[in-house]
Amino acid sequence: MDSRGALPVKSPLAGLKVLIVDDSKTIRRSAEALLGDEGCEVSIAIDGFDALGKVAESPPDIAFVDIMMPRLDGYQTCALLKDNKRLKTIPVILLSSKDGLFDRARGRLVGAEDYLTKPFTRDELLGIIGRHALRSTVTSA
Repeated sequence: MDSRGALPVKSPLAGLKVLIVDDSKTIRRSAEALLGDEGCEVSIAIDGFDALGKVAESPPDIAFVDIMMPRLDGYQTCALLKDNKRLKTIPVILLSSKDGLFDRARGRLVGAEDYLTKPFTRDELLGIIGRHALRSTVTSA
């Protein structure tokens, strides 16, 4: 109960499994805090290889993947997820500090569902989850 004696309202995102893949500690922490406040179960990966291991262990309901990362970039990570029969339905949202048409088009070519420019706001992050993750969990249930 809150200070007024009312029961807390459960977020529609509560329990949603979200993977954040970014080599920036700042982006990982801010996304984790925003999503944690909404009741999401957040997993963190520092690059594409780390992400593939985490997805194999426990597939998320949605993945946010930075484009520019060492070792395995976001385009390669997305393509590998989309080429896997068991994982291809996970919505992948590419993250980038660039907002170019080429980057968006290349993301679509590898199977990304959407593109989010950094820095992003809480509303932008939650809006994309609402459009992609909530829709996919409702249709697959």
